[in-house]
Amino acid sequence: MLKDLIIYHDLSSDQDVLDCLNFVENKTIDEEIFISKMLVLSERYDLHGHLFQGLLTYLLAWHENVFTLSLERKMSINEQLKRVIMHDLEIIYTLYHYDFTSLHGLYKNLFMNYPHSKPIINQEIYDLLSSLQNSLANATSIDEFYKVLYQHYNQYGVGKYGLNKAFRYHENSIIPIDHIGNNTLDQLIGGESQKERLRANTEAFLKGKKANNVLLYGDSGTGKSTSIKALLNEYYKDGLRMIEVYKHQFIALPQIINELQNRNYRFIIFMDDLSFEEFEVEYKYLKAVIEGGLEKKPENVLIYATSNRRHLIKETWNDRAHDEEVNNNDAKQEKLSLVSRFGVKIMYIHLDKQRYLDIVDGLANSYGLDMDKEQLHALAMQWEIRNGGFSGRTAKQFLHTLLGTK
Repeated sequence: MLKDLIIYHDLSSDQDVLDCLNFVENKTIDEEIFISKMLVLSERYDLHGHLFQGLLTYLLAWHENVFTLSLERKMSINEQLKRVIMHDLEIIYTLYHYDFTSLHGLYKNLFMNYPHSKPIINQEIYDLLSSLQNSLANATSIDEFYKVLYQHYNQYGVGKYGLNKAFRYHENSIIPIDHIGNNTLDQLIGGESQKERLRANTEAFLKGKKANNVLLYGDSGTGKSTSIKALLNEYYKDGLRMIEVYKHQFIALPQIINELQNRNYRFIIFMDDLSFEEFEVEYKYLKAVIEGGLEKKPENVLIYATSNRRHLIKETWNDRAHDEEVNNNDAKQEKLSLVSRFGVKIMYIHLDKQRYLDIVDGLANSYGLDMDKEQLHALAMQWEIRNGGFSGRTAKQFLHTLLGTK
């Protein structure tokens, strides 16, 4: 059966997966080895319930092909292509409903009713694949099986970009980040004007309207990075994805953007704590990508950066005295030219005492800490004196220390 697949012909490159698929088709491995490999795969891919159906669901959700990518891009499926798809799904549907009653009783019960466990990788992916698995298992015909997959690919897309929110660039490839925070902008205390500007630009971007690259700058510990990360949880279901890129990787930005531009998502390239010393020239790559190179930046990519420096590139008194530079104005414009490419610049400043205590109260409530408010505030003020002033970061560190001693 598997060799007759056309679109889904390369379901996996994982040898354990291939061995399990081949067991179902022609019993190429022993029953005990099959069960052992399925249990290994259950840990690797967070499978549960009917393990083989869970495995096939995982493979279907991740397989990028002409069918799945067309639906991600909201393109129609013509009749010729649909006939090929239905040919493949007839085979996969048969595999999905393979009769495992011949397995030894102990193995069968373990294999077909594997208990739910706490997600190892990512709660949202776990929930999404669980829902897809249940819908596919309840499909009573190939046509219904096709409709379930059609709706899934059309709504969520496919592969790593369809299932994951956040990514990083590593060793010439874009890889998912499995564990990220779950804060939303509404949960961040204070900074209402900053959040409003960040939301407005991001929502325009998601709606396909004109939007700008964003620079969040100002004092450390004031929530710049947290605000950008919170966007993911708020707008993931609207198609927002985020790629974290470090400045030593800027030379790879054209390669990164080239991969992103053909996917039907809205990508924010996130650059945290961005700044450059005088001798660092990576900012020239960034300037060219944002605006200035021959290749136009695609409409589905924006750059959001945070920095403690307003102008990003270090400026010295010698720059102003132009001791070495003949054309001092040219030198100054060169250093300002990067920040000018960010159309939205949002300033974050240190908190006052009341906002600091408001954040302490909010965090204490979210952590379920039951403590007299006056005592909590007194301890928070003592902590602030010794640990860097009024900021959201200071408040969070205080609560973690307090909870760790209880």
